[in-house]
Amino acid sequence: MGYRVAVVGATGNVGREMLNILEELEFPVDEIHAIASRKSIGVDVAWKNGTIRCEDVEQFDFRRVDVALMSVSGDFSRQWSPKIGAAGALVIDNSSAWRMDPDVPLIVPEVNPDAIEGAHKKNIIANPNCSTIQLVVALKPLHDAARIRRVVVSTYQSVSGAGKAAMDELWNQTKEVFVLGPSEPKVLPKQIAFNVIPFIGKFRDDGFTDEEAKMWNETRKMLDPSIALVVTCVRVPVMVGHAEAVYVEFEEPLDEDEAREVLRAAPGIIVVDKREPGGYVTPKEIQGEFPVFVSRIRKDPTVPHGLALWVVADNLRKGAALNAVQIAQLAHERGLLGKKALAA
Repeated sequence: MGYRVAVVGATGNVGREMLNILEELEFPVDEIHAIASRKSIGVDVAWKNGTIRCEDVEQFDFRRVDVALMSVSGDFSRQWSPKIGAAGALVIDNSSAWRMDPDVPLIVPEVNPDAIEGAHKKNIIANPNCSTIQLVVALKPLHDAARIRRVVVSTYQSVSGAGKAAMDELWNQTKEVFVLGPSEPKVLPKQIAFNVIPFIGKFRDDGFTDEEAKMWNETRKMLDPSIALVVTCVRVPVMVGHAEAVYVEFEEPLDEDEAREVLRAAPGIIVVDKREPGGYVTPKEIQGEFPVFVSRIRKDPTVPHGLALWVVADNLRKGAALNAVQIAQLAHERGLLGKKALAA
């Protein structure tokens, strides 16, 4: 039996990717609804071999669906996710609104699948931050092998993480550099073309940004609250694909060869690590791919038990839409979807 599925925020980058991945993974869909704000009513989005027309979130009856995949702002989700969950649909939310709520599971299926058993408390499951997802997929098997004490991360995040308007800004600035000079930035805080910006989100009182805080808070919630984590998040002039330089200190010894074998055996990871020109991955090569890729695995000689890694993933796929659909698959496998339909 298939499910009745709503994609809320279906006209955005991640919403469209959710529709693509539902099809690619052959998730059992009997009925699909593309839901958007009033300004997008009537817009057609691709679904399988055709299109479906967006429906107004204000008018839609969410009692008609079993699961709602949300690709919306935090404010929108805070307003709508409880209503949708109360109507009976399982909400899988991609915003930051519910990630640290103690009654809402925060899930990466390769990392903490059993957390889904708590989904009934609010009928909401949170999808982590894009950079956190690829980080914890890489850290989980290493933590199981040698227990992580501390992690230092620098991210290299593509403009698609800030939405279509940021992608357009990079494209337009890049062209303008060779003509009259780039225009003033409107979406990002500084010029992104031929530049990097060491700032994502909003500043906190401690000098870190909320994007950086999301990464350490979410990692601790899913993996281990005792892990010490420090992060610098950087926006780079790349369209799609996030990369991370990750330095890990362990409680127990784990050499680089053992780490490669542990990572190769872990779900959702591909190791590409040859010590030769081109023997590593970059965001360009992994666009459109599902796994998290790990390269440049080497000993960190500055601590007793340390490794350095390079971690790359498609932020629109594993960093957002794919993880959300994988959570829906997990809910299907655990019998948490469609109970309302079965009881009818």
